[in-house]
Amino acid sequence: MAGENYNDLQAFLAVVREGSFTRAAAQLGLSQSALSHKIQGLEARLGLRLLTRTTRSVSPTEAGERLQQALAPNFENIDAALAGLSELRDKPSGTIRITSSEHAAATILWPVLEAFLPQYPDIRVEVVSDSTLTDIVAERFDAGIRLGEQIAQDMIAVPIGPPTRLVVVGQPAYLDTRPPIATPRDLTGHDCINLRFLTHGGLYAWEFEKENHALNVRVEGRLTFNSLGRILAASLAGFGLAYLPEDMVHPHIEAGRLRQVLDDWCPLFPGYHLYYPSRRQPSPAFALLVDALRYRPRNA
Repeated sequence: MAGENYNDLQAFLAVVREGSFTRAAAQLGLSQSALSHKIQGLEARLGLRLLTRTTRSVSPTEAGERLQQALAPNFENIDAALAGLSELRDKPSGTIRITSSEHAAATILWPVLEAFLPQYPDIRVEVVSDSTLTDIVAERFDAGIRLGEQIAQDMIAVPIGPPTRLVVVGQPAYLDTRPPIATPRDLTGHDCINLRFLTHGGLYAWEFEKENHALNVRVEGRLTFNSLGRILAASLAGFGLAYLPEDMVHPHIEAGRLRQVLDDWCPLFPGYHLYYPSRRQPSPAFALLVDALRYRPRNA
C-alpha cells in the first residue's frame, strides 16, 4: 500500500471515529485544512463521497460506512503487530486504551493500576469511564470492562472480579413514609431512580430472581442518571430507591444512611470481566496488564 493511501485511510478512520474534523485533526497532529485536503484527495482517488459534512457534525456515507467497517479491524491488527515489536525491547511499552464503567474503574481497575504502573514506567494507560456499552473495535479501544453478562460472545473475556449483586436501597426516612415493599412488583408504588444507557438511550430494567423465577421491572421515578455515583447521591438525599452494586452501598447501610429491601430477590451476577477481540494479538504490555487484573479467588 502506498504511504499516501495508508496515511489518508488513517485520517479517514480518525474523522469517522471522532465525528469531527476538529477533534480528529488534534488527535493526528494536523491542521484542519491539511486533514480536509487528505480526505478530499482520498475521495477523488476512489471516485466516491465518503463523508457527509454539516455545520455541526460529520458522518460517513454508505460508501464511507462500508469502508470504515472493512478497514478498522485491519488497522487494529497492524497497530497490534507494531505494538508487539516492543517485546524486542528491554522494557514493555506502549499505550493501552480501556473503556470501563465508573464503578469498575474505581473499585477494580484503579487499585491494580496503582501498583502496576510504577513497575512499568514505559507503559501508558488511558481509561474512559462511562455507562455505554462501547464497541471497542469501532472506537479503537484495546479492551473493555463490563459485567460478564454484558459481553458479546465473540470476545475473549477474563474475569477480574468476584461475582457481585445489585441491591435495592433507600433512605430510611423515605421508606418509613411509603408503602412497604415485599416483592419487586411493589416498586411501582415508589419513586425509583433510573439508570440510562447512553449507547441506545434505553433505561435499565431492574433484574430480580427468586427460586428460579426471574422478573425484570421497568421502574419509574422523577430522576434519571447515567452515573451510579449520582444515583447513590440522590438516594442518600431521600429522592427514591436505587438499584446499585452491593459493595457501593454497604458502608451507607452499615452507617444507617440507607436501608436495603428485597434482599431475597437480588441474585448474584457474573463479576466484572476484561474483554477484547479474539483476533487481537496481545502486545507484551497488554498481556502483562491482563495478568495483573485477572481475578484469583483467595481459596484457589
